[in-house]
Amino acid sequence: MDSMSTTFHRHREDFTCEHCGAEVHGDGYTNHCPRCLWSRHVDDHPGDRASQCRGMMQPVAVTYEHDRFRIRQRCTICGVERWNRAAADDDRDTMIRIAAEAAKRMTGTR
Repeated sequence: MDSMSTTFHRHREDFTCEHCGAEVHGDGYTNHCPRCLWSRHVDDHPGDRASQCRGMMQPVAVTYEHDRFRIRQRCTICGVERWNRAAADDDRDTMIRIAAEAAKRMTGTR
């Protein structure tokens, strides 16, 4: 399989969140820390671990559509943005805070 494939590669990986320090137990689909919703920019395509950037991915927006939450993350180094599905164990208070902050940015309020 070439490195440009868009086929998902599942990796079961546990990790320590580099943003908040939480111990995260991955299930093969885990993309981000369930406590703070940050992650690391490791993939060019989902699961390929091919990104050379390795920057931190900051959660910048949360949406709810088609009966599911999605989290938008932006790399703090290269600026790439990606949508990820929220997981059942993601902290809902953190998701609400991020959604509110994004709404304030869009409307220019504080």
